[in-house]
Amino acid sequence: MNELTLDAPQVRKLLTGFIFSQVTRAGLRRAVLGLSGGLDSALACFLAAEALGPENVLAVRMPYRTSSPDSLADAQKVIDATGVRSLDVEITPMAEPLFERFPDMNNTRRGNVMARLRMIVLFDQSAANDALVVGTGNKTEILLGYSTLYGDAAAAFNPLGDLYKTQVRQLAAEMGVPASIIAKPPSADLFVGQTDEGDLGYTYEQIDRLLYLLVDRRLTPEEAVAAGFEAPMVRAIIERIRRNQFKRTTPPIAYLKFDVPGWDFVHV
Repeated sequence: MNELTLDAPQVRKLLTGFIFSQVTRAGLRRAVLGLSGGLDSALACFLAAEALGPENVLAVRMPYRTSSPDSLADAQKVIDATGVRSLDVEITPMAEPLFERFPDMNNTRRGNVMARLRMIVLFDQSAANDALVVGTGNKTEILLGYSTLYGDAAAAFNPLGDLYKTQVRQLAAEMGVPASIIAKPPSADLFVGQTDEGDLGYTYEQIDRLLYLLVDRRLTPEEAVAAGFEAPMVRAIIERIRRNQFKRTTPPIAYLKFDVPGWDFVHV
């Protein structure tokens, strides 16, 4: 058993309890999430359905015109397996006017626009259904900043945020997520042929083992190299973590008084 191996039944119990607690503490019973057909959103959907009951979960598919038909089909497999309610919202008519206004947009900018449009849809459905938006980002993506600020990184709470990508796969198998979804190459499906590992330059297995040493074990870069990782990879991953720290914090406030943050309201 390696250090990233989960006690999957125990984690399942903890995360379904977490979801139930987050929703009910807000005085609500329902949740909404974006369902891409990828592994992370599939697992989040299975967890939410188990925690709240499938009738209390709304899964929203939000394709763009270049989205893979296979992704839509995989999302349907999750809907069928969990029994959650579903909704399809095509984002192409929303995105195209901005793309036409800025024809020089590269794939990163276009992907950010689509991610933020999808979150607009989800928060609108949150209000329409008295539901909380469930986040679907994993620990690997969060640490590396492989997400869109105020896009897929926005949510009311995130049950997967302390699971590395390889651990998401383990828990997905425990939950009964379709094997075809677990096995397929992870992709944000932003353009034809795009894959996460192609963007990142390393496999998730490589990245997660290094992140575990750097973040959980707190090894120094030199110790990580001594543990068998190539120095250029160690430097690249550390730089990504450092460069994307701003995505993992709330916007800093320039305080003009000396009140202690968090103690502004003494009667709460």
